[in-house]
Amino acid sequence: MRFPLRFALFTATIALAQPSPETAADHADMLRQLGITALRPGPSGRPGAPNQANYDETTANPFPNYPALLTLKNGKKVTNAKTWIQKRRPEIIEEFDREVLGRVPKNAPKVTWTVTKTVRIENGIAKELTGRVDNTAFPEIQVNIQMVLVTPATAPAPVPVMIMFGRAGTPTQQQLLASGWGYATLAPASIQADNGAGLTKGVIGLVNKGQRRKPDDWGALRAWAWGASRALDYLETDKAVNAKQVGIEGVSRYGKAALVTMAYDTRFAVVLVGSSGEGGAKPHRRNFGEAVENLTGSGEYHWMAGNFLKYGAAQASFGSKNAGDIPVDSHQLIALCAPRPTFISYGIPEKGDAKWLDQQGSFMATVAAGQVFRLLGVRDLGVGDNYQSAVMPPVNTGLLDGHLAWRQHDGGHTDGPNWPHFLPWANRYLRR
Repeated sequence: MRFPLRFALFTATIALAQPSPETAADHADMLRQLGITALRPGPSGRPGAPNQANYDETTANPFPNYPALLTLKNGKKVTNAKTWIQKRRPEIIEEFDREVLGRVPKNAPKVTWTVTKTVRIENGIAKELTGRVDNTAFPEIQVNIQMVLVTPATAPAPVPVMIMFGRAGTPTQQQLLASGWGYATLAPASIQADNGAGLTKGVIGLVNKGQRRKPDDWGALRAWAWGASRALDYLETDKAVNAKQVGIEGVSRYGKAALVTMAYDTRFAVVLVGSSGEGGAKPHRRNFGEAVENLTGSGEYHWMAGNFLKYGAAQASFGSKNAGDIPVDSHQLIALCAPRPTFISYGIPEKGDAKWLDQQGSFMATVAAGQVFRLLGVRDLGVGDNYQSAVMPPVNTGLLDGHLAWRQHDGGHTDGPNWPHFLPWANRYLRR
């Protein structure tokens, strides 16, 4: 499951690509709705560019204090699991919904799954599935979610399954099957296109009846996560699957989507978040590599709620905002996964997992999230709470003794080298 270097470089330079006319028009419409007349340009991933991204740790933390995890908006401290679950967690979700990721509409359509083919493959049984999204409210748009489920051919009982955004590489597939797991490959583009032009199509466009989004409508990350939840709906009906032990995985933008999926849908039992960067495990407040301004540009804004564009505004009717004004950050997204097993994975820049992704910042956010895992009765990374001075362990040295785990492998823009470590870790905490 190794990706070539050009894949990593694409991630680092996506903001430099010219948008299609349709994307440019949709982006401009959202800026108009928000009263934004100018955005700050995002940094470049190209070395030597005039606006090259910052990679100097001495200037990487202009907003060193992250939003509080265990303090309610009324100022009261959260000291027990009940208060976290009933009060603080909903507060954090509301702010992610409104300002960062967007809201899944209350009238989100139902999905009807059909097995279109069943075949025997090496060591497994594969089912091709189509999830037809109900479009009776707007027949002009059709959405058919594509998924393939593979379970071990000789399993004596229902098996745990990892839902994987995109295609799984052969080594990963065989590791899963050999470990008694199944896997499901879910096609994100069959749920929602990965561009701004697609926002009037896919499931977002279907719900909006072909019209453009409002500022707090969902973006592609939430749409992909919604699709993964609908996939889990199907797995709960499949007798070959242990639906209480279904996990979610993704790399790069799909690592972001995997983290969002786990944070919102508490039915998911475990997550492997691969090289997720800005919009994933990387704090928005870090000035290192990719920045908020990249997410608000025309190349990536479709991942987020329209309201998120406010935080890249240079000129607007409300003045200007920056990363320090965002009410939530990535450590809180990670904390929403607690107490379920959560594994944050990265590679190394030398092999193509670019510094652009900010491995160090992601480690800091993972450390900061730990206090919620402990509050809920499970172990975190075990390195204390001082995220501001947290230093990553050496490459290939995992922190795998708790429900919150970290490992930076010596490969590139992939989580492939971490699967042999993830699987025994997940088995242990799922008590397999």
